[in-house]
Amino acid sequence: MWFVLSGETMHKAINFHIIFKVIGRILLIISGFMLLNILIALFYSENIYPFSHTFLYTGSLGLFLFIITFRKDMHHEMTQHDAYITVTVAWTTIGIAGSLPYIFSGGIPDFVNACFESVSGFTTTGSSILTDIEALPKSILFWRSLTHWIGGIGIILLVIILMPSLKMSGYQMFTLESSLQEKIKPKIRKVGLRLFYIYLTLTIAEIIFLMAGGMNLFESTCHAFGTVATGGFSPKNDSIASYSPYIQYVIMVFMLLAGVNFVIYYYLIKKEFNRITRNEEVKFYLGVLFFVGTSLTLALYFKMGKPLEEAFREAYFQAISIITCTGFATADYLKWPTFAILIIFLSMFFGGSTGSTAGGIKMVRHLILFKNVKRRIKLTMHPNAVIPIKLNNNHLKETTNTSVLTFITIYIFVFIIGSLLMTITGLDIATSTSSIATCMAGIGPGIGDVGPAGNFAAITDTGKIILIIFMILGRLEIYTILILFTRSFWKD
Repeated sequence: MWFVLSGETMHKAINFHIIFKVIGRILLIISGFMLLNILIALFYSENIYPFSHTFLYTGSLGLFLFIITFRKDMHHEMTQHDAYITVTVAWTTIGIAGSLPYIFSGGIPDFVNACFESVSGFTTTGSSILTDIEALPKSILFWRSLTHWIGGIGIILLVIILMPSLKMSGYQMFTLESSLQEKIKPKIRKVGLRLFYIYLTLTIAEIIFLMAGGMNLFESTCHAFGTVATGGFSPKNDSIASYSPYIQYVIMVFMLLAGVNFVIYYYLIKKEFNRITRNEEVKFYLGVLFFVGTSLTLALYFKMGKPLEEAFREAYFQAISIITCTGFATADYLKWPTFAILIIFLSMFFGGSTGSTAGGIKMVRHLILFKNVKRRIKLTMHPNAVIPIKLNNNHLKETTNTSVLTFITIYIFVFIIGSLLMTITGLDIATSTSSIATCMAGIGPGIGDVGPAGNFAAITDTGKIILIIFMILGRLEIYTILILFTRSFWKD
């Protein structure tokens, strides 16, 4: 199952065996989740057709690919080249497969809109084209939130857990898809299982805390899926705004926890506190949240005259939601003072910690950028000094440092290109820039017409397709897709 691309620059073999093997397992996993949604539909006396048909189509194709790639003599070890292609194809397949329940139910009959909602769910973006969310059947709303939970832990991670034949080569897919920077143990399947247990524990804990505040089991589960995955889909039209302060604080805390590198929780369980205390990214992450949240609190208290507790709650909720790329909202921040809106917009470029479910540029990259600025200032005063960059008390390799600075540069460049493309579709500058920023970082609401009180329904199909591409581009941290368009990638 090898295919060789012919031509002057494109002649590296594509390992279709690996691609089909992973896609087959993904489709089987998706079909398995359809069975859960069938049970939800039966419980609420709703039509099971959207899920039974999706189960039939995804399950049949997945089973076929599983059978044709099952033979041991067809096994090939995954290379970096295979990983880039497979992960990109996988996320495209997931988006299309996830759109089927929306289409079959009639809730979102248009293919582009259904794909937008599906990709937004799986990439944990949380942007939506729905104008009346509560009008949809509960089983569809459950699937909508479940796509967050599946995408948050990473469908690729699920494949690795269930597919040990990939062995250590599967770590290449894992790092491409989740940005995990620090290993817990050398065996990738054990890493996957440990992270999954942490993910599941956070989800169950939040459901319990939400139910303790009076939220029913269905809504608690949907919101826990959206919180722990830092997704932001809510079964309510007004997101979290109509819930009690207790509920808002619970979601606020779990959004903050979801934005932390999950490896930190593993160290916490193992009582390796020294590895936690010397982790600079965690300190930087909490420091940024404190600075942004406090700045917004002061703006709401002094400029808008809100009571201190309300100002604190609204400010910190929106700050944590945006920085962790969750996207839940308790207030329309477009009604805030201009400089507060500017802070919100700039916060869209932070992102959570590496190894978390959050998107964006990620805190550690910003931390390294600030360290470079600090070093440059010192070198200006002491030109002959040798000042290495350190991270967690370890010297950072210059190649790694350059790679981080290059990534930030490319991220901003791609953001500008995307904003220009969205402007061409007829959107104003505020809507164009924020729609790209929020989709690249996986946040959800933006500025302008796509703010917390609006949605993406009015954007043209061309604009939605562009945003779908940028959702996947941001989820895979740009390089994974961009590298497919380079000559060197296809050369031997």
